[in-house]
Amino acid sequence: MKLNTPRWWYSRDRSHAPVTRMLLKPLSWIWAAATARRIARATPVDPGVPIISVGNLTVGGSGKTPVTREAIRLLREAGIDAHGLSRGYGGALREPTLVDAAIHTAADVGDEPLMLALGGPTWIARDRVAGARAAAAAGAQVLVLDDAHQNPTLKKTLSLVVVDGETRDDEWPFGDGSVFPSGPMREKLRHGLARADAIVVLLPADAPGVAPELMQAFGDLPVHLARLKPAAPPPKGPILAFAGIAKPWKVERALDAAGAELVDFAPFPDHAAFREEDLRFLADRARRYGARLVTTEKDWFRLPPEWRARILSWPVKATFEDEAGFQRLLISHSSPDGGGGPRSGGGG
Repeated sequence: MKLNTPRWWYSRDRSHAPVTRMLLKPLSWIWAAATARRIARATPVDPGVPIISVGNLTVGGSGKTPVTREAIRLLREAGIDAHGLSRGYGGALREPTLVDAAIHTAADVGDEPLMLALGGPTWIARDRVAGARAAAAAGAQVLVLDDAHQNPTLKKTLSLVVVDGETRDDEWPFGDGSVFPSGPMREKLRHGLARADAIVVLLPADAPGVAPELMQAFGDLPVHLARLKPAAPPPKGPILAFAGIAKPWKVERALDAAGAELVDFAPFPDHAAFREEDLRFLADRARRYGARLVTTEKDWFRLPPEWRARILSWPVKATFEDEAGFQRLLISHSSPDGGGGPRSGGGG
């Protein structure tokens, strides 16, 4: 059973859900210790090609997949045969597989790999080492890993950490710093930053800038700013939107900011498998409003084929403020010798 992301996770005010936070704290200590032990004990494998890791420090909702797709695009634009590599969360296929959007569904490979495959060759594999070797054997010159900062199995030449830069209404990307399940963190902030080579702060399209306090949290790590912008304007006329991502409320905000005539919004749990009765309910409600149904690109891939023709996808993309500088960073770590080398071994 999937659960909605608790909004109080992202509040630094510990008066929100104090009893729940307290009861979950022992589980958080166990989670943090197990993650640290797993990373410390691993011996990263060099698959023979440079590895660029794109990850985050929280359970979800930072925007790492759009950043991964943009990294693949920029490398391929520079003439480097970059391939994506994902675990394929939510998909049934386990062996290394080159994603083909024409034949694979989200039930096969997961929703995020289908998004990445629109930007370049993308592989899924439960065993990241096996997946990296398969991609290298197929001619990949560099691999861009989606959601791999806490996966220590591959030796990385560049570790990027994506951070949600939106800070409003007491929302803070790291909450009060608590590790899952009493907070959104996958590991302690200082541990995750110690294995990072650079930070990507992803802002909404309409955000004024990054909070100075957030920038201070990154210490001397280089920071690249990007904005999550719509790839196209929202549809004209009334729309009823829904989303099953880690922070569905951000989709509602983005549609409002883009000028959509939003009549209603329905949040679902992250990676939700939409049931026929859910979709019929939404369709009936949209019909009463005279509205069109709209969802995110990621959610659209999880829709049953017969519903895709009835529901519009609203894609977004990560746009870097200094795209040339970010591209140079990627290229400098894409040579066979690993370019500048990782900040701390390959353990991220």
